[in-house]
Amino acid sequence: MMGLGSMVGTGVFVSIGVAAGVAGPAVLLAIALAALVATCNALSSAQLAASMPVSGGTYEYGYAYLTPSLGFTAGWMFLCAKMASAATAALGFSGYLLQMLGLHSLVVPVAVGGVAALTAIVAMGIRRSNVANIVIVSVTLFALAVFVLVALPDMRSKGAQNFLPFFQSAAEGEDMWAGLLQATALMFVAFTGYARIATLGEEMREPARNIPRAIIVTLIVSSLIYIAVGAAGIGTVGADILAEAAATEVAPLVVAAKTFDMPAAYWIVGIGAVRAMLGGAMHQSPGLSRVLLAMGRRSDMPGLFASVNNTGSPIPAIVAVGIGIAAIALIGNVETTWSFSAFTVLIYYAVTNLAALRLPQEKRLYPHAIAWAGLVACLSLAFFVEREIWLFGLGLIAAGLIWHVTAKHLARRFQTEKQ
Repeated sequence: MMGLGSMVGTGVFVSIGVAAGVAGPAVLLAIALAALVATCNALSSAQLAASMPVSGGTYEYGYAYLTPSLGFTAGWMFLCAKMASAATAALGFSGYLLQMLGLHSLVVPVAVGGVAALTAIVAMGIRRSNVANIVIVSVTLFALAVFVLVALPDMRSKGAQNFLPFFQSAAEGEDMWAGLLQATALMFVAFTGYARIATLGEEMREPARNIPRAIIVTLIVSSLIYIAVGAAGIGTVGADILAEAAATEVAPLVVAAKTFDMPAAYWIVGIGAVRAMLGGAMHQSPGLSRVLLAMGRRSDMPGLFASVNNTGSPIPAIVAVGIGIAAIALIGNVETTWSFSAFTVLIYYAVTNLAALRLPQEKRLYPHAIAWAGLVACLSLAFFVEREIWLFGLGLIAAGLIWHVTAKHLARRFQTEKQ
């Protein structure tokens, strides 16, 4: 349920529309390709989590199996990626809510207000957040089931014309493969909710058994949901309308639901989307704060973030994450925030697969070929997002590594002077 709370949210309600603007109906193929890449990454994550069940995910695996610089890069990219993803969720929540209320000019303020409220909820404790997550996921799955079922008549009557030409970029004289692979990179972000599970190894019972099972089951269920919803949305209104609704109103599925013969579907989908966006934003924060906590413990981030309260919650890290998410939400453009999330999360999983290749034979659960496939796919897809995004991302990696080296030098100097 925690994995679905992170995975069945922004991706299904927003990113399908964003990716449809790049690849047209071929976004369905992009979903399938993204799921295959995510499967390789999930298996690498599962065996790493089983061998080393600690909070911090690939940040810790990078330190253990690779180098401190790669471990830091993984943690840094995870923070950037998931804060951008949570900011997109907050903007999506705002877009769907305002669309239902007939308002369109307060997307950013409402998004920032939602982030502040959810940060307070997470700070109250992870167990309370889990109860809210079960409710949110249940409502979301019901709303998506209604969307797909009510869309079936329209799909039968006009689905064929909405799926042709299948490769939209090729019809416009552009590189068909570039559009498809860019859409795959964008859709890949939607399947990364299983990382939320892997970062909570210290808080799970029987992590070696439960983490891999939870990751794989979550990935299978969410893949089926995405394919069904994507086909229903395109079959009903077409890829162009979905893309336009994502860009201008941040609410593609309710725009599609407006065309249904069942008026109640509009409200059911809208309410489900609002709850899903809240859940998506809320359940990024615990994983993010625990990575920031782990980085604070190693002095990769200021020591303030290494502190926890008497219940074990890293309050300073939670607050810092909330501020970061709100700052990114101020951009106000889901295409930009989601593309940035795509680049940074693909780099993160490239490090994950590289770490999986270094696992000792006795701890290895899957063949080397799976980690190699994930590594090559992640590094390749990362550079199919917009050029400005990946150039900025590379600059961010460089800036992070400069900070990493400087912080370590200062820490050693302080320790020497103290002695």
